[in-house]
Amino acid sequence: MSASPGLTRVLTRYADGRSELSLDPDLRVFVSDLVRPYGLPLREDLLAEGVGHAFEELAAGLLTEALGPDEPADVLVQAFDSPDIRPGAPTSLALSRSCAGTPLALAFCDQGTAGAFGALRAATAYQRTGLARRAVVVLAEQTALHYRPAVPVALPERHCAVVLVCESAPGEDLTVHQLSGAGPEAAAEEVRRQAKELGEGAAVLLSAALEVPGLDAERVPAGQPFTGLWSALAERLPAWRAERRPVLLADLDPRLGVLSTLTLRAGP
Repeated sequence: MSASPGLTRVLTRYADGRSELSLDPDLRVFVSDLVRPYGLPLREDLLAEGVGHAFEELAAGLLTEALGPDEPADVLVQAFDSPDIRPGAPTSLALSRSCAGTPLALAFCDQGTAGAFGALRAATAYQRTGLARRAVVVLAEQTALHYRPAVPVALPERHCAVVLVCESAPGEDLTVHQLSGAGPEAAAEEVRRQAKELGEGAAVLLSAALEVPGLDAERVPAGQPFTGLWSALAERLPAWRAERRPVLLADLDPRLGVLSTLTLRAGP
């Protein structure tokens, strides 16, 4: 029998400073191999100084806080847009060792900000098919890019990780929608439609990249392009749950033209 997925916990944590892995000589080798086919120059100054934070260090403690030893996860889905500084094995596998249950681990990347919503879709799909009772999504971004990109990119102002715990929640309705080929006007119209469907009193949270004129909504400030929307959800969701308000999160990745939305309706 398939489970009805709900979002039971959302935690966020910011970090300052750097990881010692930023001084690992293998990082230079790793980044060089990645950018060589594209002719992109390295940031030798950053490699020499040692900047950036490892996703495993950002998220491991948060995972322990989110799940107790008697709350094993079956699936862990990591998503990121800016690169990690840890050369070698995928970080999702390392994070699974920090998570109760040592869950199956997979990762989403190269999907811009839509990757966070894609990770949540994957996690809840495992639940709906009965393959996972508890699934965890880990989002992370760090401030350092150790090469010069071909076009300007928005980097986060701070290192940040977010953990979302998905479990069966009687009566709760969690839905993720993603629409490709969405320009700003079409995206705004779709967000208005979904907000209207949720009804009066819905809490609407928009990313800094999305404008919806005429809609009563809170727009997350720029500065954390990947985790900002989810950090805001972590901070506000307890109060919204207490008020039994339905919730709509929406983000538009302008580079990919993908509108992503998450709706949460409280149970009885």
